[in-house]
Amino acid sequence: MDPVRRPRGRPRKSVLLEPAALGPRRGLHDQAAERLRGLIVEGTLSAGSALVETELSAALGISRTPLREALKLLAVEGLVELRPNRSPRVAELQADAVTELFEAIAAIERAAAELAATRITHAELERLRRLQTEMEAHHAARDLGPYFALNQQIHALIVACARNTPLREAHDALHARAEIARRRALDSRARWDESVAEHRAILAAIEAGDAAGAGRLLSDHVGHTGTALLAGLARHAAA
Repeated sequence: MDPVRRPRGRPRKSVLLEPAALGPRRGLHDQAAERLRGLIVEGTLSAGSALVETELSAALGISRTPLREALKLLAVEGLVELRPNRSPRVAELQADAVTELFEAIAAIERAAAELAATRITHAELERLRRLQTEMEAHHAARDLGPYFALNQQIHALIVACARNTPLREAHDALHARAEIARRRALDSRARWDESVAEHRAILAAIEAGDAAGAGRLLSDHVGHTGTALLAGLARHAAA
């Protein structure tokens, strides 16, 4: 089975790494996990698709041992399902799991935004403004890939500006699953437009040092994204 599924009507091309493309600076399994994680987040490896080890090993230019270690890492992150006597597969989003995920992210990011509003430095605030400006430019151009990358950087920066290690570690543990969920939610153009406006309001609250407002706005923003994703899952199930 082909491990890479692409939407119908688009030209088919190789999206996995060429053999020997993984460098020596980090463990091969870490690099393979990063590459596969990216393909899962962007939807190239679609939910429910089988991950055939022989084909992935050849595409990534590594043996099956580091590949299996990479798949174990992704399984811990909730991105891959390991199945006895069957090929692993990309995990599917389930409504109950999505609800719980966004409840957790909303709580973490609300606390982070409240702290960041009082602890952010001038340099960090300038960076947050630049990221917002760049993100809005990509939104105007309807360029989802760069927009989404900047969106993720903004969320990560706000958490980092809280200067709270346990909060950051909790956020990091959910980061990969949150990336997939947020990307899927942006399939709705209406949600994409709302998201930009919500980010703008969050930035304004942080600029004003409004801890309660920043926390509430970011928590609501995460909740709205979860609601949009659940609606999309329901439409998909109905179809």
